[in-house]
Amino acid sequence: MYRFYGLAARLRQTFGERVQKIPLDFGFTCPNRDGSLSRSGCIFCSPQGSGSGLHALSMSIPEQWTHWREKLSKLYDAKLYLAYLQSYSNTYCTIEELKCALKQLDGLEGLAGLCIGTRPDCLDAEKLKLIKGLGLCETWLDLGLQSSNDRTLERINRGHDSRCFADAVKLAHKHGISVCAHVIAGLPGEGEEKFLESVHFLNELPIRGIKFHNLFVGHGTPLHKLYENGGYSPIGQDEYIDMLVKAVSILRPDIVIHRLKADAVPGELIAPEWVQKKRSVLNEIEKTMKELNIWQGCARPDALPEPPAWFSPEEPSPF
Repeated sequence: MYRFYGLAARLRQTFGERVQKIPLDFGFTCPNRDGSLSRSGCIFCSPQGSGSGLHALSMSIPEQWTHWREKLSKLYDAKLYLAYLQSYSNTYCTIEELKCALKQLDGLEGLAGLCIGTRPDCLDAEKLKLIKGLGLCETWLDLGLQSSNDRTLERINRGHDSRCFADAVKLAHKHGISVCAHVIAGLPGEGEEKFLESVHFLNELPIRGIKFHNLFVGHGTPLHKLYENGGYSPIGQDEYIDMLVKAVSILRPDIVIHRLKADAVPGELIAPEWVQKKRSVLNEIEKTMKELNIWQGCARPDALPEPPAWFSPEEPSPF
């Protein structure tokens, strides 16, 4: 029995087979890095901007695509892929620069869709129209909210407020583009209550997907310095699982869950150690949901008496 609407289910629903993501590094930057807003970045962001770093190795987009496709096809026997523009903010550019970047996707073998990681303050109608005009079967905007609490957003140096995020989601929805929102548990100054408030905030917006992250301390980040000085303590595994399960229980059942925990790239993690144990953590999440008979949306007033048919294309959306 499926207890949440996962991305794998959504993609099989759409394409009828397994689809994998390929991370692409276009060499974009971020207004929180180049001095437009600040130069330090968000408190948790690595100097590499959560990307592969392959652009710095002078690898072209077709070369990056081939590099990852050959690996993934051997591991998963996958034939279809989503191009994931992951590093930094991939709409922080002029419309002409964005056109040139997206043009590089033409002819990539097995390309089935697109995921664009960016910030809500780096979007406008012209860029969204361009993205929609690609005509791909599956298109997602990965937008970081992290928290709906504006004081927290200031504390972590996001450089935008929750209203900016909400406006960007509504604009993307108007242009027919799906938004995957990112939220983080364990942010400085936040506990379970504020984390769940962020989920409630997202439930009221026309988002189609969500990524749940547990905050970890990465090497070379502002959070690393705060941690070393005793100003921050990461949440434990049990605490995170408890918060996550409660978040899933109140989440709208039509929202696709793209991720249940954050992962650190090799050499990045400072603390906590449990972040490295991806499979065991995911197993514990699944075990906890079964033991407590929790499924996505079960704590909502409009909850069904049992998990819905996650593979059913007829499942209605409120938006």
